[in-house]
Amino acid sequence: MTEDDIPAVDALEKAMFPVDAWPTEMFYDELRQRDTRSYYVAEDPDGTVIGYAGLMCVLPIADVQTIAVDSAHEGAGTGSRLLATLVDEAKQRGADDVLLEVRADNPRAQRLYRWFGFEQIHVRPRYYRDGADALIMRLELSTWEGAPVRESNPVKDVQ
Repeated sequence: MTEDDIPAVDALEKAMFPVDAWPTEMFYDELRQRDTRSYYVAEDPDGTVIGYAGLMCVLPIADVQTIAVDSAHEGAGTGSRLLATLVDEAKQRGADDVLLEVRADNPRAQRLYRWFGFEQIHVRPRYYRDGADALIMRLELSTWEGAPVRESNPVKDVQ
Protein backbone atom coordinates (compact mmCIF):
# COMPACT_ATOMS: atom_id res chain seq x y z
CA MET A 1 0.00 0.00 0.00
CA THR A 2 1.18 3.50 -0.82
CA GLU A 3 -0.28 6.88 0.06
CA ASP A 4 -1.80 6.93 -3.43
CA ASP A 5 -3.90 3.87 -2.46
CA ILE A 6 -5.36 5.47 0.67
CA PRO A 7 -8.38 7.21 -0.92
CA ALA A 8 -9.56 3.89 -2.40
CA VAL A 9 -8.75 1.98 0.79
CA ASP A 10 -10.53 4.61 2.88
CA ALA A 11 -13.66 4.41 0.70
CA LEU A 12 -13.68 0.62 1.03
CA GLU A 13 -13.10 0.88 4.79
CA LYS A 14 -16.05 3.23 5.25
CA ALA A 15 -18.32 1.07 3.08
CA MET A 16 -17.42 -2.17 4.84
CA PHE A 17 -17.13 -0.95 8.43
CA PRO A 18 -19.48 2.03 8.76
CA VAL A 19 -19.54 1.81 12.57
CA ASP A 20 -15.89 0.95 13.17
CA ALA A 21 -14.12 2.59 10.21
CA TRP A 22 -10.65 3.92 10.84
CA PRO A 23 -10.23 7.68 10.45
CA THR A 24 -8.54 8.43 7.11
CA GLU A 25 -5.48 9.90 8.81
CA MET A 26 -4.85 6.61 10.59
CA PHE A 27 -3.89 4.94 7.30
CA TYR A 28 -1.33 7.69 6.62
CA ASP A 29 0.02 7.35 10.17
CA GLU A 30 0.35 3.58 9.80
CA LEU A 31 2.27 3.88 6.51
CA ARG A 32 4.76 6.24 8.15
CA GLN A 33 5.79 3.53 10.65
CA ARG A 34 7.62 1.29 8.20
CA ASP A 35 9.92 -0.17 10.86
CA THR A 36 6.99 -1.94 12.54
CA ARG A 37 4.19 -1.86 9.93
CA SER A 38 3.50 -3.52 6.58
CA TYR A 39 0.40 -2.73 4.50
CA TYR A 40 -0.79 -4.31 1.26
CA VAL A 41 -3.57 -3.84 -1.26
CA ALA A 42 -5.22 -6.30 -3.63
CA GLU A 43 -6.36 -4.98 -6.99
CA ASP A 44 -8.57 -6.37 -9.71
CA PRO A 45 -7.17 -6.55 -13.28
CA ASP A 46 -8.31 -2.96 -13.91
CA GLY A 47 -6.26 -1.69 -10.95
CA THR A 48 -9.24 -1.09 -8.65
CA VAL A 49 -8.48 -1.74 -4.98
CA ILE A 50 -10.63 -4.68 -3.86
CA GLY A 51 -8.92 -5.46 -0.57
CA TYR A 52 -6.26 -4.40 1.87
CA ALA A 53 -4.45 -5.68 4.92
CA GLY A 54 -1.98 -4.44 7.50
CA LEU A 55 0.40 -5.93 10.03
CA MET A 56 2.18 -4.49 13.05
CA CYS A 57 5.25 -6.40 14.20
CA VAL A 58 6.90 -5.59 17.52
CA LEU A 59 8.89 -8.69 18.35
CA PRO A 60 8.11 -11.26 19.46
CA ILE A 61 4.48 -10.58 18.48
CA ALA A 62 2.88 -9.59 15.19
CA ASP A 63 -0.68 -8.28 15.08
CA VAL A 64 -3.07 -8.15 12.15
CA GLN A 65 -4.15 -4.51 12.28
CA THR A 66 -6.77 -4.75 9.54
CA ILE A 67 -7.88 -6.96 6.70
CA ALA A 68 -10.83 -6.47 4.37
CA VAL A 69 -12.07 -7.56 0.97
CA ASP A 70 -14.83 -5.85 -0.97
CA SER A 71 -17.97 -7.96 -0.53
CA ALA A 72 -18.38 -8.22 -4.32
CA HIS A 73 -15.05 -10.10 -4.42
CA GLU A 74 -15.48 -12.39 -1.40
CA GLY A 75 -14.91 -16.08 -1.97
CA ALA A 76 -12.31 -15.64 -4.70
CA GLY A 77 -9.29 -16.18 -2.43
CA THR A 78 -8.30 -12.53 -2.05
CA GLY A 79 -8.64 -12.58 1.74
CA SER A 80 -6.62 -15.79 1.94
CA ARG A 81 -3.82 -14.30 -0.17
CA LEU A 82 -3.77 -11.12 1.93
CA LEU A 83 -3.70 -13.09 5.18
CA ALA A 84 -0.94 -15.37 3.87
CA THR A 85 1.09 -12.30 2.94
CA LEU A 86 0.73 -10.91 6.48
CA VAL A 87 1.65 -14.21 8.13
CA ASP A 88 4.65 -14.69 5.84
CA GLU A 89 5.75 -11.13 6.63
CA ALA A 90 5.44 -11.80 10.38
CA LYS A 91 7.54 -14.94 10.08
CA GLN A 92 10.14 -13.16 7.94
CA ARG A 93 10.40 -10.42 10.57
CA GLY A 94 11.04 -13.05 13.25
CA ALA A 95 7.75 -13.01 15.16
CA ASP A 96 6.81 -16.00 17.30
CA ASP A 97 3.05 -15.48 17.06
CA VAL A 98 0.47 -13.56 15.06
CA LEU A 99 -2.52 -12.17 16.96
CA LEU A 100 -5.75 -10.67 15.67
CA GLU A 101 -9.16 -9.55 16.81
CA VAL A 102 -12.26 -10.65 14.94
CA ARG A 103 -15.86 -9.79 15.59
CA ALA A 104 -17.69 -12.56 17.42
CA ASP A 105 -20.55 -12.08 14.95
CA ASN A 106 -18.35 -12.63 11.85
CA PRO A 107 -18.29 -16.41 11.30
CA ARG A 108 -16.93 -16.11 7.75
CA ALA A 109 -13.75 -14.39 8.95
CA GLN A 110 -13.45 -16.79 11.88
CA ARG A 111 -13.56 -19.76 9.49
CA LEU A 112 -10.75 -18.25 7.42
CA TYR A 113 -8.58 -17.69 10.48
CA ARG A 114 -9.23 -21.19 11.84
CA TRP A 115 -8.43 -22.66 8.41
CA PHE A 116 -5.05 -20.92 8.63
CA GLY A 117 -4.49 -22.43 12.09
CA PHE A 118 -5.45 -19.54 14.34
CA GLU A 119 -6.93 -20.53 17.70
CA GLN A 120 -9.17 -18.44 19.92
CA ILE A 121 -7.36 -17.50 23.12
CA HIS A 122 -9.58 -14.83 24.66
CA VAL A 123 -12.76 -12.75 24.32
CA ARG A 124 -12.87 -8.97 24.70
CA PRO A 125 -16.43 -8.13 25.71
CA ARG A 126 -18.00 -5.12 23.98
CA TYR A 127 -14.76 -4.35 22.10
CA TYR A 128 -16.45 -2.78 19.08
CA ARG A 129 -18.37 0.51 19.09
CA ASP A 130 -21.70 -1.22 18.58
CA GLY A 131 -21.10 -3.46 21.61
CA ALA A 132 -20.04 -6.61 19.74
CA ASP A 133 -17.43 -8.81 21.37
CA ALA A 134 -14.02 -9.46 19.83
CA LEU A 135 -12.44 -12.87 19.73
CA ILE A 136 -8.69 -12.76 20.19
CA MET A 137 -6.99 -15.38 18.04
CA ARG A 138 -3.38 -16.53 17.82
CA LEU A 139 -1.29 -18.37 15.26
CA GLU A 140 1.98 -19.86 16.50
CA LEU A 141 4.53 -19.38 13.74
CA SER A 142 6.90 -22.17 14.80
CA THR A 143 4.82 -24.60 12.74
CA TRP A 144 3.83 -22.24 9.89
CA GLU A 145 4.71 -23.80 6.55
CA GLY A 146 2.68 -21.53 4.32
CA ALA A 147 -0.95 -20.90 3.53
CA PRO A 148 -3.28 -23.87 3.49
CA VAL A 149 -4.22 -25.17 0.07
CA ARG A 150 -7.81 -25.59 -0.98
CA GLU A 151 -8.57 -29.04 -2.22
CA SER A 152 -10.18 -28.91 -5.60
CA ASN A 153 -13.33 -30.79 -6.43
CA PRO A 154 -12.82 -31.76 -10.05
CA VAL A 155 -15.99 -32.07 -12.07
CA LYS A 156 -16.07 -35.09 -14.34
CA ASP A 157 -17.70 -34.89 -17.73
CA VAL A 158 -20.93 -36.80 -17.83
CA GLN A 159 -21.81 -38.28 -21.18
